[in-house]
Amino acid sequence: MTQENNPYDEPDSRTRPTGAPSHWVTPPPPSSAGQPPQPSRPAQPYPQSDPSQEATRITNPQVTTTPAPPPPAAAVTPPPPAVHGQEVPSATDFLDRRAESAGFGPATWGWRGAIRKMSGGLISPKMGPAEIAYEQDRAMIQRDFDGPRTIVFINPKGGAAKTTGVLAAGYTFGTVRGGGIVAWDNNETRGTLGIRGMRSTHRNTTRELLDNLAAFNNVYQSRIGDLGAFVRSQGDAHFDVLASDERPDVTGQIHADDFAQVHQLLERFYKVILVDTGNNMRAENWLAAADTADLLVVTSTVREDTGYSGLWMLDALQESGYADLKLKTITVLSDPSPKVDTNLARDLTEVYQQRTRGVYRVPFDPVLVAGSTVQYSQLSEDTKMSWLKACAGMAHAL
Repeated sequence: MTQENNPYDEPDSRTRPTGAPSHWVTPPPPSSAGQPPQPSRPAQPYPQSDPSQEATRITNPQVTTTPAPPPPAAAVTPPPPAVHGQEVPSATDFLDRRAESAGFGPATWGWRGAIRKMSGGLISPKMGPAEIAYEQDRAMIQRDFDGPRTIVFINPKGGAAKTTGVLAAGYTFGTVRGGGIVAWDNNETRGTLGIRGMRSTHRNTTRELLDNLAAFNNVYQSRIGDLGAFVRSQGDAHFDVLASDERPDVTGQIHADDFAQVHQLLERFYKVILVDTGNNMRAENWLAAADTADLLVVTSTVREDTGYSGLWMLDALQESGYADLKLKTITVLSDPSPKVDTNLARDLTEVYQQRTRGVYRVPFDPVLVAGSTVQYSQLSEDTKMSWLKACAGMAHAL
C-alpha cells in the first residue's frame, strides 16, 4: 500500500543516510566568523567544552532564535465522498429518484381497470395513455408556484363565456389543488359572477371590502377567516367568489387604485387568483388587471362575432406595447350549443393557435349556459376533462 506524504510534515534532518556507520554524526555548519570547519571527531559520551572559545562566547554572545511555528492551516471543508469520481446521492436525491420511478400505479380505467378489479388485483395492468395523460394533467395543476399567481379572463364582448370560464376554472383548480383559490369579479360596475356562483348568507361584494380594507392593515392580526364576511364559499368546489356590486343604490366605479388594493390583499391569502373582467377594455380596473396578470385567458364561443372580438382585443394589446403577448396568453373556445359550425371552429382554432400559446376546446354544457347558479356536481364528465386539460395548460404557462 502506498502511503501518502503529509504536506505539513517537516523533513527530519537527523535521519542517517542508508548504510552510514552507527557513530556517524552530522557535521556542524561553518562558523559565522569564517573559521575553517573542524575535522569531524568520533562521537563522545558527553560534549567536551573548548576553553579557547569560552571567552568568545561570553564577549560576543549570539542570540539563538527558535523558528516560529507555521501558521495553522485554514480549515478546508472536505468534498462530499465520491464513488468512482461521482458524488454520492443525498437523502433528498434518494427520495426524488424514488418519486420519479414510482409512476402512477396500476390502471383503473377501461378494460385494464376491469381486469384488475375482476382478478382482485392479482392481475394489475399498467395505465393506458389516456389515464396517464389525465394523471399528468392533475400533477401539473398541483405543482407548486414560488408565489401567488393571477390569471385574468378577457374578451370585450359580452356572452364570450368569461364568467362561466372563471367558475369552471375555479372548480377545477379548487378540487384538484385542494383550495387556496379565489374567483374575483373585477367588473367596473356590476358583473354576474356572484349571481352564477353559489349564494352566501351575506351580500357583501368588492365594494364593501374596499370600505373595510383598514381592518386588514395589520398583517399580523388579520386572518383569512376574516375574509369570510366578504367572499362566498363554493362548498365542495373548494374555492371562493368575490362578487362585484349587486346593490342598485351603489354608485361609482372600481378604479385602478381600488384594483391594486384588493389584489394586494387577495395575494396575501390565496395561491391562485382568477379574475373575471368586464367588457370595457378602456376601464381603469380592466387595464390594471391586464397589467398585473401572470397569464391572460382569451375566452370565446365558437361564433364569428365573439371570435373576432377576441382577436381585435389582441391587436389592441399588441399595439399598446404588451410584450411577449403570445407567451403569456392562452385561448379557451367554448361550444355555445350541442352542434357548432365545424369549419368555423377549425378556423378559430388555427388563428388563435398563431396568436396565443395554446387553444383548448370545451364542449357545450347546459349547466354552464343555462344562466342560473352553476351546480358543479352536475357538470358533465366531458366538461370536467376538457377544463382539466385547459387548467393544466394554464399551470404549465405559469
